[in-house]
Amino acid sequence: MIKILIGVVVVTVAVIATFLVLDPNIGIQSAANVTEVANTFSVVVEGEVYKTGTYTLKDGALMSDLIEAAGGLTNNADERAFYETSILTSGMTYYIASKYDVTDLCNASEIEKVNINVDDAQTLAKVNGITNTIANSIVTYRNDSGLFSSLEQLLEVYGIGNATYRKIRNYVILHA
Repeated sequence: MIKILIGVVVVTVAVIATFLVLDPNIGIQSAANVTEVANTFSVVVEGEVYKTGTYTLKDGALMSDLIEAAGGLTNNADERAFYETSILTSGMTYYIASKYDVTDLCNASEIEKVNINVDDAQTLAKVNGITNTIANSIVTYRNDSGLFSSLEQLLEVYGIGNATYRKIRNYVILHA
């Protein structure tokens, strides 16, 4: 039994040594590579871009950089629902909203939307999923924290969780 165990260890060491000889880059990464990784972060983009998914970008990247990395906007993207100059936050999932209802085969008319940076609580409450309480919370958040710079900030509003956010994100915009 011990002879078999010694044989396995010797074969394993020989295989590792062979791989190191064949590809010396398998070893420890250089400090330059580690620094490059330290200056990047990952974000996810969903919605109306050509290639949804996770992207690694450089620190200080803007929404326009993420859109470019994702292959650009589709024809159905609502450019009123994001700012290209917004600075991205590591680990976030960003959503590019639809201009037209994707369940409407003809896509003949735009989705009616409310502006979370301008509209009053009564107007915001017209959206299915935004109750009067949530509408008032949106206005309070906007007054206390300033204008929304991304749709994802709605998750910081009292009363809005993931389910509500997903329900309303196609029906709100940030600017005209």
